[in-house]
Amino acid sequence: MYSHMMVGSNDIARSKKFYDSLFGAVGGKPGLQDEKGRLMYAHNGGIFMVTKPIDGQPATHANGATIGFAMDNPEQADAWHKAGLEAGGTACEDPPGVREGSTMKLYLAYLRDPDGNKLCALHRVAD
Repeated sequence: MYSHMMVGSNDIARSKKFYDSLFGAVGGKPGLQDEKGRLMYAHNGGIFMVTKPIDGQPATHANGATIGFAMDNPEQADAWHKAGLEAGGTACEDPPGVREGSTMKLYLAYLRDPDGNKLCALHRVAD
């Protein structure tokens, strides 16, 4: 069902610096900017986009929303998290680590991007 994800930004140049670093830490390429100023990142079959809101209003983050990115292992999640912090993101939720539920064990790392969007690096831990 998933085709792409798009978030709003109030500063596309700041977002490009942040997301280039974030995705670069896990083998992604720098974002491409189209004629409308939108950023596009394509990696592992997914597309992630960043844009100024079309309605001209300020970009805000969605309360309760989280955008998850699949990671190959905990080390990749940690590199993603570190790169995001160094590029202007802020840590949120618990520190990166394993969370156990009734049916699965996950390694999670959470960040907010410079516009407040909540992001998660997720690796499913094999038993």
